[in-house]
Amino acid sequence: MEGQSMSILGKMMAVIGISVVAGLIVHVRDPLDSILGGGYPELWRKAGLVGAPARAVACIFAGVSLLAMGWLYRLLFAPLELLRTPDEVGYIAEDGRSRAQAANEVRRRRKTGELPPVYPNGWYRVLDSHMLERGDVKNVTVLGEQVAVFRGTEGKAYVVDAYCPHLGANLAVGGRVVGQSIECPFHGWQFRGEDGKCVRIPYAEKVPEFAKVRCWRSMETNGQVLVWFHCDGEEPGWTVPEQGEITRGEWVYRGRTEHFINAHIEEIPENAADIAHLAHLHTPGIVSGVDLRYTNSKTWEFVRHDWKVQWEAESEPTKHCSQMLVKHALTVFGRHWPLLDMDVVARQVGPGVVFLLFDHSFLGRGVIMHCVTPVEPLLQCVSHTIFYQSNIPPLVPKFILRAECIQFERDVMIWNNKKYISKPLLVKEDSAIQKHRRWFSQFYSDNSPRLRYQHNTLDF
Repeated sequence: MEGQSMSILGKMMAVIGISVVAGLIVHVRDPLDSILGGGYPELWRKAGLVGAPARAVACIFAGVSLLAMGWLYRLLFAPLELLRTPDEVGYIAEDGRSRAQAANEVRRRRKTGELPPVYPNGWYRVLDSHMLERGDVKNVTVLGEQVAVFRGTEGKAYVVDAYCPHLGANLAVGGRVVGQSIECPFHGWQFRGEDGKCVRIPYAEKVPEFAKVRCWRSMETNGQVLVWFHCDGEEPGWTVPEQGEITRGEWVYRGRTEHFINAHIEEIPENAADIAHLAHLHTPGIVSGVDLRYTNSKTWEFVRHDWKVQWEAESEPTKHCSQMLVKHALTVFGRHWPLLDMDVVARQVGPGVVFLLFDHSFLGRGVIMHCVTPVEPLLQCVSHTIFYQSNIPPLVPKFILRAECIQFERDVMIWNNKKYISKPLLVKEDSAIQKHRRWFSQFYSDNSPRLRYQHNTLDF
């Protein structure tokens, strides 16, 4: 509702702006009319160019004004959305190569190491709820599978295998929603979202009992559609908790970022337990950017972030959860700014969902939903979706999300180029890393899929 009201406000502002500008253009008085004493050249009058210079200036002014209004609206009211392509962040393009070429070269040459299973058991984000209107169908790749995500006419979201069992057409490419079912674009077979059963074949007298498409167990909470994966087909033993402020509309959507990471899924949450990397990688101010070749430049050393971090696993009945407690302080020209001190609780639920909870006496409260979803064995889709107090100006959560994005992209440059070390050389100060690996191992089973080979021909 908040997003819809902002959209309506933007449209109203645009209509008012265009109306005012149009009125000015129509009624503008050309200064040349006074300078020339009302006497335009006869050729101008015959050609209908009387007042043209003033109207041209007014048109230019109007265009610039509308562009400025649009920029101001996006800055102050519109959600921040930064969607990075797989080769856009984390690679160094040198010697005339493009980023895509650099990314593909890294993928081909990098040693992967002795990897854990590639798809842990758990809940994973498929997409954000606002991206799926009633009657919409989306084609998504998750856990190495193509799925069709659709929302029925009653408002419930469903996830089924994308390929029709009849002759293999992709249900999400040209398929349409009929009630609570999805219709194949090839022959019109309809599959019920609740259980995947085929309920109609337009040219057949009877629908075979065994005609069905695989239906993924899904849930919708905190503005996200999630699916359950277990290599042995077991039912969920836990769920992702609901954030009440989002459900009640007290915290509203303020933006999201999306990145694709070339690494094993476990590398990403392991950062929470790698306390030492914060002081080295994330101490330089966000003004120094994301390219690790320049973040420690003396030009920007007047801004520093200070971190105090503690990671710990939770016990039964929430042993599938862990917490990272973060205390952040900002120093500018050696002076501490207490107003920008922030405490963050990062609670991980399973292998793929993290709640980054912010609570600040001045800047307000909110959450960033940090989600990691395997696209394929060594390609992860990582999204950060922020919900924040509705009475706090949107500029505040958008700045927080942008700052988080900068810090995160420094990690991306590491992940995209590193090798997984199954038996790392650690010192006693790194003990939390081993604890995290033991905790994360609960999401693997004997039959969890492993990477057997790489597709070296898949280019971005």
